[in-house]
Amino acid sequence: MDNPPAWVADAVFYQIFPDRFARSGRVPAPGPLEDWAAPPTVGGFKGGDLYGVVDHLDHLAGLGATAIYLNPVFASASNHRYHTYDYLAVDPLLGGDHALRALLDAAHERDMRVVLDGVFNHASRGFWPFHHVMEVGRHSPYRDWFHLHAEDLEAGRPLRAYPSESMDAAGLTTDWADEHRSGEDSLRTLGYRAWWDMPALPKLNTDNETVREYLMTVAEHWTRFGIDGWRLDVPGEITTPRFWEEFRQRVRTINPDAYIVGEIWQERGDLLDGRTFDALMNYPLAAAITSYVTGSHLDGAIIAQHGELQRQIRPEDAAAFMARLERVGRAYEPRFARAMLTLLDSHDTPRFLTMSGGDEASLRLGWLVLTTMPGAPCIYYGDEIGMTGEMDPGCRGAFPWDESHWNGALLRTLTDLVRLRHATPALRSSELECLAVDGMACAYRRGTGPGSVVVALNAGETAARLPLPEGLTEIFATVPATGDGTIPARSGRLFRSS
Repeated sequence: MDNPPAWVADAVFYQIFPDRFARSGRVPAPGPLEDWAAPPTVGGFKGGDLYGVVDHLDHLAGLGATAIYLNPVFASASNHRYHTYDYLAVDPLLGGDHALRALLDAAHERDMRVVLDGVFNHASRGFWPFHHVMEVGRHSPYRDWFHLHAEDLEAGRPLRAYPSESMDAAGLTTDWADEHRSGEDSLRTLGYRAWWDMPALPKLNTDNETVREYLMTVAEHWTRFGIDGWRLDVPGEITTPRFWEEFRQRVRTINPDAYIVGEIWQERGDLLDGRTFDALMNYPLAAAITSYVTGSHLDGAIIAQHGELQRQIRPEDAAAFMARLERVGRAYEPRFARAMLTLLDSHDTPRFLTMSGGDEASLRLGWLVLTTMPGAPCIYYGDEIGMTGEMDPGCRGAFPWDESHWNGALLRTLTDLVRLRHATPALRSSELECLAVDGMACAYRRGTGPGSVVVALNAGETAARLPLPEGLTEIFATVPATGDGTIPARSGRLFRSS
């Protein structure tokens, strides 16, 4: 069994949605792009590129980020690039392979790691083997790369990859992502199984040995290219026996320090045994933090936009929060807990500041908890300067590089917290002990013995007092403390044990 790479426990990630982060001016636009400052749209392209990321590495370094998680960068006909049509080429709109090379070199010079998004469960209608099947049907040697309707195929009926309104009425809903779907509706209606029955996303047949080998060589190619790991999109939907074991073995043979993290939205400690993933995206922890720190400011209508969030996020007091922290902590062995990718929001959720009704105190409290938890914190681009947005496309807006549009106070808060995390080994340990709970206030200890840190939180609307240990020195507060031992309303404090 393998352990997670040692560097991850000390990392602070910064997630970048490439089309919306920064234009460099070095990638010629092949045609019109959306105005950078205009509200984002579902299908529009803003023209951000990977050279733009290089140009702004100083911003990431100033924030204290030591690793970058990039949403997909391979050639695709969608702005989010989860519709891959060429796994072996960086999208020309992002600057192509040369731009990724420039980013890796510049990041590595700063000791920053770069993790790519791997989408291996499904491809796109433009993926060349799928296009081959669309053109020649049952005669295509790529027919077994996908899950096709055998009767339709043998009868010579074409794939219905672009369904009409009448086909929608026959069984495919227009709200494709309302719930997880088996793909059976699309198999019948489109002639092929599509992820969540979305016509644009034909599911790959990973039971096919040739498909598996192709995907493994893709992973090996980019690992040799110099990336530092993979964030795996919906890995739980690839059920081919030993697929992820082989993936890990082949990636880690090339780079023993490569980080492999799975997008799993539930507590699944059973998936972490040193044979597949190093860690998971810790959405259950994000839900616990959001449920507590937002207090009365949680926007239920925004949460209801996302089915999984609605199942996991609800207003909770401090006792419920601590119980969830302890449950999430028990789900993972310490070596994996320290490697979890922890977050407050992402491209798949509303932005945290929007979920909290625009309440900046909620965001400060959320960051305070996030940076004092086991695991590698991941900051979604733009949160640090106060970006807001509902579900896609709102949460994927263009980064406003005019600093007059930044919330400088929020940026300073997060920068200070990240600096404290880097400087304080106890905050990167796996030990967490509940010390006190009272109403909407609680305290927990990180680490053990001298140098351990006590975190005191009050998500309520009135000041609170908690019985804290003796010999504490305050090292951070989200709002100035009163000096009488109370924790002001909607605030948090950090103390170091002597």
